[in-house]
Amino acid sequence: MKGTPEAPACGFSARTVGALQALDAPFAAVDILPDPRIRQELSAISQWPTIPQLFVGGELIGGADIVAEMFESGELAEVLGVEQPVAADEAPDAVPTNPPNMQIENRLA
Repeated sequence: MKGTPEAPACGFSARTVGALQALDAPFAAVDILPDPRIRQELSAISQWPTIPQLFVGGELIGGADIVAEMFESGELAEVLGVEQPVAADEAPDAVPTNPPNMQIENRLA
């Protein structure tokens, strides 16, 4: 993602984080902004040009638009193995205030 779950650096990243947090799904995030090699390597591995990218079980789910569509349909909750919130008729626009405390280590340095 661009930025961190606590401080997304673009609306697409904020929307993706918001959907994951609305589902109360644990997740880890990598900020691609500090090191351009992270974005290059990630896009080379995933064959997906846009950021953010959501992976579940090592498989690419998609970018922000796909995550939003899956959230709205309930499919994201199903893929993540969590319960869909009762009032989930649209993806959240804002980031909830209780982000998870998971990190991924950058080993490209």
